[in-house]
Amino acid sequence: MSSVDQRPQGVSEHSAAACRAQRHTRVQHLVTADEQSLVDLEMLLSTLPICAMGRVFIEVPDASWISHVAAPPRMVVTWLDRSARSGAPGTGRSCAPGAALTRAVTAWADEMMCDEGDQTRVDLLGGYLGTADIADHLTERLGVAPERIGTPERFGLFR
Repeated sequence: MSSVDQRPQGVSEHSAAACRAQRHTRVQHLVTADEQSLVDLEMLLSTLPICAMGRVFIEVPDASWISHVAAPPRMVVTWLDRSARSGAPGTGRSCAPGAALTRAVTAWADEMMCDEGDQTRVDLLGGYLGTADIADHLTERLGVAPERIGTPERFGLFR
């Protein structure tokens, strides 16, 4: 995907009437961000329908970055404070940028996307390292089609 506001092929637009329809299938969303992509995150969340459901993971350097994010009511927002997390087990190092996001998202995806990878819309807005690791995990381990994953064009992950 070249920008946050683009939708992958096969994802239709929502409307209030569509959300109330009995046969309406809600697409689960997985959204990631970090302190550098908070504006992009807010823009993306503002484009989601009110009935959108899923998870938002946001990695930040410390708790001072944590604030209110306007997300649809069925979206769970999880803040990941790097300063309160450790690096690789046994190293005694602090958590590197992207590491907390990668650990949280891959664990969530392994549990929640077992058979629903094709029903989950993924937007990875965080830094390159976390985004690349998460994209690799989703496509290689869980079989999520690359066209269902939105990443910043500058990363060149899916061409």
